[in-house]
Formats: sequence, structure tokens, C-alpha cells
Amino acid sequence: MKEKSEDLKRRVNEALQGGGEKRIEAQHAKGKLTARERIDLLVDAGSFQELGQLVTHRSSNFGLDKTKFYGDGVVTGYGKVHGRLVYVFSQDFTVIGGSLAEAHAEKICKIMDLAMKNGAPVLGLNDSGGARIQEGVVSLGGYADIFYRNTRASGVIPQISAVMGPCAGGAVYSPALTDFILMVEDTSYMFVTGPNVVKTVTHEEVTSEELGGASAHSVKSGVTQFSCKNDVDAIEHVKRLLSYMPQNCEEKAARLPYEAGNEQRETLNDIIPDAPNQPYDIREVIEEVADEATFFEVHKNFADNIVVGFARLAGRSIGIVANQPAVLAGVLDIKCSVKAARFVRFCDAFNIPLLVFEDVPGFLPGTDQEWNAIISNGAKLLYAFSEATVPRITVITRKAYGGAYDVMNSKHIGADLNFAWPGAEIAVMGAKGAAEIIFRKEINGAADPAAMLVEKEKEYADLFANPYNAAARGYVDEVIEPASTREKLMAGFESLENKVENLPRKKHGNIPL
Repeated sequence: MKEKSEDLKRRVNEALQGGGEKRIEAQHAKGKLTARERIDLLVDAGSFQELGQLVTHRSSNFGLDKTKFYGDGVVTGYGKVHGRLVYVFSQDFTVIGGSLAEAHAEKICKIMDLAMKNGAPVLGLNDSGGARIQEGVVSLGGYADIFYRNTRASGVIPQISAVMGPCAGGAVYSPALTDFILMVEDTSYMFVTGPNVVKTVTHEEVTSEELGGASAHSVKSGVTQFSCKNDVDAIEHVKRLLSYMPQNCEEKAARLPYEAGNEQRETLNDIIPDAPNQPYDIREVIEEVADEATFFEVHKNFADNIVVGFARLAGRSIGIVANQPAVLAGVLDIKCSVKAARFVRFCDAFNIPLLVFEDVPGFLPGTDQEWNAIISNGAKLLYAFSEATVPRITVITRKAYGGAYDVMNSKHIGADLNFAWPGAEIAVMGAKGAAEIIFRKEINGAADPAAMLVEKEKEYADLFANPYNAAARGYVDEVIEPASTREKLMAGFESLENKVENLPRKKHGNIPL
């Protein structure tokens, strides 16, 4: 009896280690960690409690009864990251390709249900060959069970997906329904239909990496928010992301201790170029205003005419949305509007205050933008800000023109505090364009039209290309010295600490999708 017991333990341990040493070596040869190694890196030492270790699949189709492994290709359980409870699943590609079917899906659903009941984040480490074909429609049902829970959990608990291997077909929709997706360069990919299907249908020759690799999705499609160098880098990104979030929608993110000192940042007084069309990097402004080395950019490689990310201000977790004058002059276009809207909605769902740096000359013109729905896509950002009830502060650093002024968290759509630097220009359009329209007759009838245009441009600029008219109307609360921005923001967010704002009673809004 004792020998049988020892033999069972040995076989269980082999199965729990991903099917033996050869399979682990194969995983390492690809530059990948095993499912258990990933969890060990992710959670605090000794904190992981595994659930469903001895679960196996129940199918006997196509010889599956001869290929059973404990855990059925996924390690699930709970543990702590920086002392905070998280629920985790980590797919094991060494076991039946990490393929998903009935028992595999049930294990994932179980920890998602527990996470919802206990108000803790769900972290998915995806590495799967897709649906287990041998189990047929049962596999598809398993995916749908997970999708349903992803949707129900959205906005209730944070959900993070690290794609650390293949993720194809229906498998891609679970990460797509979560809050953040991370991918690993060279070893992970995501696509609905693979290269072979693409070649058959469209006759395009494309590799898995080109079609759905980390670079493709972080730069071109925007599907993934982070492209990571390797598994270790991806896990470190996940842990850092979690540090800016609360456990659930009922809590606020933890505030770190902070001792106030000299909060003046004199370098900000000289950061805006003298020439109104000369670019500067908004990240330099963010780095000066935020607590040192706390800015964590999200979606860095996609739609880089807007910058979004997390930071800390006097120890408080905040979300930052900022036009980037160094790229396309900071205009709003389709991609950046969607990027920012998604980030704003996440922050609002999880009680993270929003800080907006505004330097926007308007929306990007052109047939490409209009025919691809800049109207409805730009409206997504407008909707996201208008719907947000968290503390919201805007700083206008330079330009705030046209409808883009309204969209970028203006007073009119619910911002709590709006500041402007002395050189800010708040107007319907730039002085030159406005002068050409308003004073067309005078310019065309002048002996020297060019000189008249310059004169009228100055006239318009003196009247509107400043923040004082807006301040007189109350659209700007205060015109501040750039160096005092950090100090003003610290006081502003402190005053909004207990803000309460309730939206009208409704089932849900209808964001322009």
C-alpha cells in the first residue's frame, strides 16, 4: 500500500512539473519559462496556493484517454503580489499544447468566480495552442464561459493578461476583454486566423510574428499595451502595473508615504519653446511634475501623438493623459482618441484620479480620418471624460484649439480644476487662420496684403491667444507659473480626495463604438 502511495506521489509530481524534465528543457530552449516558474516569479515567495492540482480531462475521443495529465494543462490558484491577494492562472504549453477544453476552462472559471467574490485582481498567463480539437464543441463552450466572466468582471476587478506564447482563434478574445495585455517579443503571438489561413484566403505570405507578434500589436493594431523583452520582463511589468491599482472598484489605490519638500520645478519655466510651432517632449513635463521615477507609460509604441500612463503625485496613484507636441503637433486622431478613451475609462472604473496635460491644435484633417470615422472615434474620448466621476484636473501648457479644447477634459465636460500656463492659447483656431477668415476683405483690399495679414493676426492673437479670456469666464480656474504646477496639482488633488459624483440612474450608456 505504501509503495502504491509513493508511486502515485511520484507520478503526480512528474505531471505537475509539466510532464517531466524533457518538456521543461524544451520550454527553456524556446526562451520561455514553464507555467510554474512564471507563477513563482509573479507571486510573493511561499504565498501561492494551488487549486485543482489533480484535475484531469474527461474525454476519451481520439485516444485522449491514453494521454492524461494532472492539472489538464493549466495551473490555477491564488497568492500575493507585494502582500496583496491575486488570483492566477498559468497555461502550460508542455501539456497537450496548453489547449483549452472542459476541465481546463472550469479551473480558470473557478478562480475568476473566487476573484469576483473576494474583490481581487485576476492575472492570466496565456500560453496555449487554442481549443482542444478532440473535445469538439465542449472546448468552444469553455471559451465562452471564460468570456462571459471576463465581461462580468470588467470594471469590478482589474484583469491583466500576459500573452507568453501562442494565442490564436477564439483564445484571443479573453485577453481582449481584459484591462491590459502584455506580450513577449519573439515568443508570443495573437491572431484570429493564422498565416496558413491568411495565405489560403487572401494569398498573402506572412509569418506568425509579422501577423500577430508583439511588435505588430504594440505598434500597428494597438491590441497590446506592453511589448516585453522576455518572460521575466513581462512578469515585472505585471507587478508594477498592479502597484498603481486598487484591489477592486470599491477601493482606492494604496497611497505611499510622502514627505513634502520644495515642490517648485524651475525647469518648467523654460520648457515651452518661444516659437509656437516648435515641438517639445511632453514626457519632460510629466517627469518634472510626477514623483521621481514613478511615471509608468502605457501603450508607449502606439498612437504616440498622445501619452498615457500611471504615476504618483505626493504618493497618490494618478492616471495621466497628455497631448504629445513632438508627434504630429499633438493633434487628436482616430488611434490616439481610442487609446486615451480606453485608459480614461479604466482609471474611472477603479477610482484613479486623472491629470490631463493639454497642448492640442485640433483634430487631424484628411479623407483617411473622415472615412475611417474620426467623428465617432473622437467622440469616444469625449464620452470617456464626460462620464468619468473621479477627480479630474487639466493643465493647458500651450495650445487648446477648437473642438479638441472641449474634448481634452475641459470645464464644460466636468473637469474639477483647470489651470493654464501664461503662454496658453485658448481659441477656436490659430491666430493666422482666424485672421484670414475674419479679416478677409481688409486683407484682400490692402495695398500690402501680407503686411495686413500680420497686423490682423497680431490683433486676433492679442485678444484670444492667451488664457485670460477663458479665465475671466471661469473656464480656467487659475493662470499659474509653470514652476508651481506640481505644487498646485498636489493641493488640487488633496482638495478633491473625497469627491462624490453620481451619474444619472440608468442601465448603462451607449458609448459610440
